[in-house]
Amino acid sequence: QVQLVESGGGWVQAGGSLRLSCASSGRTFTNYAMGWFRQAPGKEREFVAAISASGTSTIYADSVKGRFTISRDNAKNTVYLQMNSLKPEDTADYYCAADFVITRYNSVPSNLARQYDYWGQGTQVTVSS
Repeated sequence: QVQLVESGGGWVQAGGSLRLSCASSGRTFTNYAMGWFRQAPGKEREFVAAISASGTSTIYADSVKGRFTISRDNAKNTVYLQMNSLKPEDTADYYCAADFVITRYNSVPSNLARQYDYWGQGTQVTVSS
């Protein structure tokens, strides 16, 4: 089992920044690609960003490209999502997720929620206009 705990959410004005963190425990962190997803009220969960197990490959949703940056610190078993130039439409619950990829350490991570094996409980982000 992998336990994922997100933190760093909160309230921010449009144009501001937040950094989300997701701490992992329970299994070897470097066996997992990590992703961030979000779900706004009344909407389906959507992909935000993902990073390979090695940290060398990242992908982003078009809606956040150029504003959000995903990174990971394998020594701290933590993945981050730096969110800049936030917009009201970024308001959502943000979830981190882990995809077991032991044989695909350097592969491009997945943007599909169904590919991910473990999920955190989410952290709320509210961006006011």
